[in-house]
Amino acid sequence: MAIKSKIKGKKKHKNKPTSEKYKKFKIEGDKLIRAKSCPRCGPGIFLSTGQGRLYCGKCHYTEFGKK
Repeated sequence: MAIKSKIKGKKKHKNKPTSEKYKKFKIEGDKLIRAKSCPRCGPGIFLSTGQGRLYCGKCHYTEFGKK
């Protein structure tokens, strides 16, 4: 009988990072200011910001910033 050199087993469970939707809201005085939401998906789905563009992870809508 040959012994296997690599034994396969279960992978260790990794927790996903939690949602940080509280960062999408700002309070200035008595007004609540929301981050830009996706025009296709509607309110509640926020656009992520990065590298000069806004991106929706649900429907893949992208807005490019000015150069």
